[in-house]
Amino acid sequence: MPLPVLDRAREVELLVAALDGGAHVLLEGPPGTGKSTLLRAVSSDRAAPFHLVEGNAELTPARLVGHFDPAQVLAQGYTPDVFVDGPLVRALREGGLLYVEEINRVPEETLNVLITVMSEAELTVPRLGLVRAEPGFRLVAAMNPFDAVGTERISSAIYDRTCRIAMDYQSAETEANIVALRGPSDAAWRAQVVDLVRRTREHGDVRIGSSVRGAIDLVAIATRLAEMRGVPSDDWQAGLDAALVSLSGRIRMHESAGRRPEDVVRELYEQVFGAPPATPESGEGTEPGEA
Repeated sequence: MPLPVLDRAREVELLVAALDGGAHVLLEGPPGTGKSTLLRAVSSDRAAPFHLVEGNAELTPARLVGHFDPAQVLAQGYTPDVFVDGPLVRALREGGLLYVEEINRVPEETLNVLITVMSEAELTVPRLGLVRAEPGFRLVAAMNPFDAVGTERISSAIYDRTCRIAMDYQSAETEANIVALRGPSDAAWRAQVVDLVRRTREHGDVRIGSSVRGAIDLVAIATRLAEMRGVPSDDWQAGLDAALVSLSGRIRMHESAGRRPEDVVRELYEQVFGAPPATPESGEGTEPGEA
């Protein structure tokens, strides 16, 4: 069962209308804004099959389209029976949804195959022949903003053949509800965790902040650390250690900042959760990593 789509009624409506109107769609937004969840929820309500393709530099035309089985070719030659359909050809034959994640990581030669299919609703495969799209075939692509590492600017030909739905981060309340779906936690503390994560997106030294996935991991790790250490679930030090683990790898610093991600995470953590609590022995706060 797909995860619920929270606070996305408008985007769901737009996507359904575009698909029903015969359009191919581009979902554009930062990581963790629910692009995949949105499409999975919409596709579950449609009769059409759903095919997922992960966009990356290794997605060649052959992996997308399909290939002839070499062993069977030796025995039978290049006949349609020995062709192994790739996700694109399966979606065309079935009139299904082809979902290409992170399309701006896909090589240009592979993008050219998609452009042809979107334009002509058919694909010519060497030695196999013409594969026409059955009614219902749609392409939905998702992409992160161009400034993400490993992404490229997609051509105007893609934009010209798709309808674009922009997706930004959801509200703090919705993000807290998303975290709550993953496991039980104190509501007030969970709201603080979400506040911390959202602050990473606004910090002047940070180029790309964390998605809500950082909050999900932070809650899970802090809860487990507290259990292991025998401390309350909202323990200050367990929360800081969980924040450093969950967020330091997710944020991207401006090159001119001259700071480590860990420094920013600790700074923001203290803004939200306060300074380190005083210990009975020393009257001073603990340092990161101390139990």
